[in-house]
Amino acid sequence: MSAAPISKAISVRDIARDFTAGQQTIRVLHDIDIDVHSGELTYIVGESGSGKTTLISIMCGILYPTEGTVRVFDTDIYHLSDTELVEFRLNNIGFIFQQYNLIPAIDAASNAAVPLIAQGMDRHEARERAVAMMDKLNIADQADKLPNQLSGGQQQRVAIARALVHEPRLVVCDEPTAALDARSGRRVMDLLREVAVDEDRACIIVTHDNRVFDLADRILVLEDGRVTHDGAEMPEDH
Repeated sequence: MSAAPISKAISVRDIARDFTAGQQTIRVLHDIDIDVHSGELTYIVGESGSGKTTLISIMCGILYPTEGTVRVFDTDIYHLSDTELVEFRLNNIGFIFQQYNLIPAIDAASNAAVPLIAQGMDRHEARERAVAMMDKLNIADQADKLPNQLSGGQQQRVAIARALVHEPRLVVCDEPTAALDARSGRRVMDLLREVAVDEDRACIIVTHDNRVFDLADRILVLEDGRVTHDGAEMPEDH
């Protein structure tokens, strides 16, 4: 679909992650080795509990691994200080959360503008940029509404606008089409693909939505915390 990958956006080596439940330690990721390339739209697919959200949280600096290293645009992110890591995420990564995480007390456009304001942009200019991004997602007419006045699909598109508005080099999405109908979901995925197909950008999407599998350049299948498939198409047994 896209041009041949030019460079590595993410390099994951020997990643493992443990969680503690009472007296028991549970390993949810096992020795993950992945390279994600710029210019590539990568899907991570797997059953609930397979470790998908844990993996992308580690890949974008939200959750520390128990073992292993993660390099994002050649930066070893877990050797940064907490302040440096926050700044790195702000300037390089857009994350679309499954639960949206909108701020309830401010309107949709202000929510979408948050990354720009955090970077120091004038609030008026940031809001204009946010509304322009919302327009691409067909929700500019919802700019002045509070999150609780929006449908689930509209809230999700605001969250997507917030993730894209500062033009991050890496976009990481957790089920971005889960609350959308087929047409809206396709529109969102087409937009995400536009962001991904760039020599200096990459996009990683966790999804169960087989309606959009054909848009992927690459599909990784995760089972019980291990990568069991890495290819251009879904394996026949899934």
